[in-house]
Amino acid sequence: MMMQRKTVSQRAKRGDRRLAGMVLAVSVLCGLFLAANGWAGIFLDTTNDSYAILTGYGQSFPGWGMTTQRVETIDVVLRHNHHVIENIGSGWYRGFHSTIMELPIHIVTSPDVSTMIALNFLATYTFTADPDWQPYIFGGGGPVYSFADIPGMGARWNGNYQGGIGIEHPLNEAHHLLLELRYHHISNAGLKEPNEPLNSVKALVGFTF
Repeated sequence: MMMQRKTVSQRAKRGDRRLAGMVLAVSVLCGLFLAANGWAGIFLDTTNDSYAILTGYGQSFPGWGMTTQRVETIDVVLRHNHHVIENIGSGWYRGFHSTIMELPIHIVTSPDVSTMIALNFLATYTFTADPDWQPYIFGGGGPVYSFADIPGMGARWNGNYQGGIGIEHPLNEAHHLLLELRYHHISNAGLKEPNEPLNSVKALVGFTF
């Protein structure tokens, strides 16, 4: 039994390290891309870029993977969406590719009352065939710093990766409604023990401006 637990733990560590490496690579590449092309818009066409604020609720589920704690959060996310490639495809899959930089603040309400702060780099594809309801898919990740004392989390510095779906609906020329559902993972990649990940679902609503 002890050998089985050790084997599972070792596999989880290797898996976390691989995933952390992928998240780090994506984050670094996105960061280099944004820096090389002028994040402030010096060398980029930012005509169609947008900013947004989203808020919502998230919860981890014990038994989902190696997750043991039910952690509940109120999430506030500041976002910049930069259009990279316009007018891709035709028909139902017509759309555009964009990169998103986010500053999420996760307000932990249970089991501790505290916060976690992250920096996310996401790749997104938005389907534009319907001008009123435009679904999009996204994925990526980045670093997370936790001020919360959550059993099983052995480090303050962690990484996160996530993926999800959303839909955008114009309210007027200046503001669009955003609705999102995300899978969200946090762990420290086995760099410190204990390393019990948080596998969560988050539902968010927001507005562009």
